[in-house]
Formats: sequence, structure tokens, C-alpha cells
Amino acid sequence: MLAASDLLPAEVQRVLVAGVSGSGKTTLAGRIGAILGVPHTEIDSLFHGPNWQPRTDFMNDVDHLTQAGGWVTEWQYPAARPLLAKRAQLLVWLDFPVPVTMSRLVRRTVRRRLRREELWNGNLEAPLHTVFTDGDHIIRWGWRTRHMYKELVPALERDFPGLCVVRLRTPRESERWVENLQHSVTSGW
Repeated sequence: MLAASDLLPAEVQRVLVAGVSGSGKTTLAGRIGAILGVPHTEIDSLFHGPNWQPRTDFMNDVDHLTQAGGWVTEWQYPAARPLLAKRAQLLVWLDFPVPVTMSRLVRRTVRRRLRREELWNGNLEAPLHTVFTDGDHIIRWGWRTRHMYKELVPALERDFPGLCVVRLRTPRESERWVENLQHSVTSGW
């Protein structure tokens, strides 16, 4: 497992970003895609249909996405994780402290709800009061799954030994890693 300051072993074009809700997966994936010049597809947009129903074409869409030569997406959804890992070259793991991710998640959820931001396929964040009544409210989900990747990523390294994994433990490390990636790309790897 590589750290923020380690050089990547080779040029990469197929990248996953892993982390708990609120870690900044989607933001980082978009930045990586822009640096590498490959498309970023937000995997939530493939999964969630209208009224938060899972799309029946989800796995077909993931298969199609990952057959391309270059792409960036988030490493989410148990059914998709093996296929994503099999076809990726690099997984960037945002392993930030719980206070960082939870504060980001709460701020993002409140902002989205108050602004009534459309997410995927017409969906909106649930009313804020439902955090008390809905066991799957995104804030409760974030808390319940806050340590999930500490088991998933080490198992991933065992199951997919060719996949390079970078573990970033703080937002500052993440920024440093992005700067190093940008430098690697502009200097021709």
C-alpha cells in the first residue's frame, strides 16, 4: 500500500476512489479525471433511478464503463466492487478521521436539502428531520459504515494483487498526492 508521498509505479488511466460517505470521493475522482484527461463517471448516477430506486441496468452500465481505456469512478456498491477492482489500475483510499468525514457529510447533506439540489435522476436529499426516523438516512448510514473500508481495502489487496492502492489519511495528504499526480502527468510520468 502506497502513501501520499510515494510515486506511482506506472502511468494510470483506470482509477477508483474509495472512502466513507463524506470523505470527498466524488470531488477527488473529478479532479483525478481532469488531471489524467479521462472521464469521471459518478457511480451514484448509474445506481440511483427515480425515487431512489436502484436502476436495473446498473451492472451493465458499470461493465460498459470499465471496458473503456480510461475512466475514474467511486468504488461503491457491493455488486460492482469486484468488477471495478478487476479492471482498475489504481485505487485511492480516502481514510480520513471520522470527525472529518462526519462533519463534511452533515454539512453536505444540510446544504443539499436546504438548496433542494437535484442529485441523480430527479432525487433530492430527504427532509432533515428524517435523520431521526429513517435508519438508512445518509447521515445514519455514514455513521454506521464509518469503519467499513478498514476491512474492505486490505481484502481487496489480497484478492487483486495487481491493483495499486494509495492510502490517504488526511485532506492535507490528499492535496499533496493530487499535486504529485499533476506533476507526474505534466512531466510525462
